Amino acid sequence: MMHPDQIKQLILAGMACEHLELDGDGQHFQAVVVSREFAGKSRVQRQQRVYQTLQDKLATGELHALSFRTLTPEEWSAARG
Repeated sequence: MMHPDQIKQLILAGMACEHLELDGDGQHFQAVVVSREFAGKSRVQRQQRVYQTLQDKLATGELHALSFRTLTPEEWSAARG
């Protein structure tokens, strides 16, 4: 069972994030990932980028349920109002 902080550290180690929120119960996790890397990328490309940072844990089955929103800093600023 993974702790949200472990997943957060894997994402942060694998990509530059301006903001990252992650919550979960050890089996199901939800995240908001804000990165400049997402500029000009489709939703699928953004998700693939986040999954790259977690591929080892996904392959071993340590992590299997993660839902997330991927936003650029500009989109994040607009979403917050």
